[in-house]
Amino acid sequence: MESTPGGSGDRPADPTATNASAVPEPPRALIPALIFIALVVAAIGSLGAPLVPSVAAAEGVSLAAAQWTLTITLLVGAVATPLLGRLGDGPRRREVVLATLATATAGGLLTALPLGFTPLLLGRALQGVGLGLPPLMIAVARDTFDGPRRRSIVSLLSVTTVAGVGIGYPVAGAITQYAGLRSAYATGAGVTALALLAAVLLVPPSPPRPKHRLDALGAVLLGACLSGLLFAISEAAGTTISPATLLGIVIASLFIALLWVRHELRTPHPLVDLRLLRNRSVLAADLTVLLGGASIYLLTALIIRLVQTPTAAGYGFGSTVIVAGSMLVPMSALSFAASRATPALTRHITSAACLPLGCTLLLTASLIFAITRTHLWELYTVMAISGLGIGTIFAAIPGLIIRAVPATETGSALGFNQVLRTIGFSIGSALSALILQAKTPTGQALPTADGYTTAALVGAGLVLATITLTAALRPRHSAASVS
Repeated sequence: MESTPGGSGDRPADPTATNASAVPEPPRALIPALIFIALVVAAIGSLGAPLVPSVAAAEGVSLAAAQWTLTITLLVGAVATPLLGRLGDGPRRREVVLATLATATAGGLLTALPLGFTPLLLGRALQGVGLGLPPLMIAVARDTFDGPRRRSIVSLLSVTTVAGVGIGYPVAGAITQYAGLRSAYATGAGVTALALLAAVLLVPPSPPRPKHRLDALGAVLLGACLSGLLFAISEAAGTTISPATLLGIVIASLFIALLWVRHELRTPHPLVDLRLLRNRSVLAADLTVLLGGASIYLLTALIIRLVQTPTAAGYGFGSTVIVAGSMLVPMSALSFAASRATPALTRHITSAACLPLGCTLLLTASLIFAITRTHLWELYTVMAISGLGIGTIFAAIPGLIIRAVPATETGSALGFNQVLRTIGFSIGSALSALILQAKTPTGQALPTADGYTTAALVGAGLVLATITLTAALRPRHSAASVS
């Protein structure tokens, strides 16, 4: 087994065997509470992309401006997630969880009140802090449970946010259509408030751990880098910003990223311990969520747009936002099923082998979509296959990371993985828009049908690259030693 950079090289073969006798039996309600708290991310996400047209109409702003109700949430979430992960690795994780939920609840209340567009954006920004909750919940599960039970809970928590979106999208669309935009936001605020109550009652304190000074400079540099990159990605699909300006933002962001890497490798207690990337499992997990995440979101964005495209285009279905949201239901249901099956699967194959297996399912879904998409049932089938791949990948990744890093690095490592997932999703969304825009004839509002084929093949290429990399980085140890 590989040694862990920055941590102990003599980790037990079963990472869940961590002195379970010293851990008191947790309350029965803790598991559903952790899952419900993690679902806050799905609730926050569901109030983004599906509601952009409704925000534009209700607030009297352009679609480009309304898109910021999604972009600002992703930006804040990308900056907050690694910071929360590092804070959660310290002795005050419970306080960090409560403060995060309180901030997201306050943001939800701002979005629910009819105060105008600017307070709505502020509320969505505050809600973005809540995107850092899943790594914290996984860290709680690691410290609280042991054995196969821990593996099952961690796998479920990892896929909860994806599975929850399948429920959240159509629910948010239905509430908006029948009860109004602010009612949808009020529902999201209510979900977050209930999660805060659950955390107050059930989330346990952290085990005794040393307290280290927070890497403030690392947080500032990473925040500046991610903000620039995600802003450029989100704006790349055609805005009033010139290509030269976007290129300048990207170059500046990459330069800041180099400064951040240099700083993190030199500081004794970094925000993200990049030395952990020397471990093949950690590197494979991070590359998978970056490239595979881009493919996942690219395919999802294509299908949601295709379903709502008017039939006059010659290839669309002209369906409502509710029907478009329902496309995510089979993805969510099958990703949940796959996440429950993956812990049992890893008794027969390595966790690392689950990554190319899940990617192969994603590749199959992309190729089917590229070949045939003339009936809604075909699109539901594509999303179902995609869900199996997503569930397999996201259920296996936490186990790979948890096994490879010390307990004091769990939240930080998982938080960084979550950030890469967000970046991957943003890249996929931007790629779908860019390709379809490039395939839109001059003077026309809609792309040609082959634009969807091209985009699907690009997604398939991303998955092939992911399969190649994960196979090359597969750890060289037996299936019996992998959780």
